[in-house]
Amino acid sequence: MGGFRFSTDVRVRFAETDAQGVVHNSNYLVWFEIARIAFLEEYAGGYPALRESGLESFVLEAHVRYRQPAHFDDRLSIHTRIGELRGARFRFDYEIARGDEVIADGWTAHACVDAKTLRPTRIPQALADALARAES
Repeated sequence: MGGFRFSTDVRVRFAETDAQGVVHNSNYLVWFEIARIAFLEEYAGGYPALRESGLESFVLEAHVRYRQPAHFDDRLSIHTRIGELRGARFRFDYEIARGDEVIADGWTAHACVDAKTLRPTRIPQALADALARAES
């Protein structure tokens, strides 16, 4: 996949499909989250480590472009990367592929906030460095 160094795999469960046998659109955001959590675990000590340091990460926006439907028992790869990192904000980019075919893509925008005050806070340098290393 174009420019993605990290991916995680999912297998479509029957419960994720609708009456037509097509994956319901809301599941793509769940798969984005699965990949995002796996990415953070791989490169930045995991989401629990972020929370233990007194930070939270809120989703500000999400976008999905559906190219082809997914179906029960499809094996999918969710490719993930940091698309932008500045100040208190960062963005993850995603591509969901079935084999060599990209069936969906999108992004989620996030803000780093202090867990107690819920006020925006700059991404800690250690986290910014870990995310930058993941993309280098």
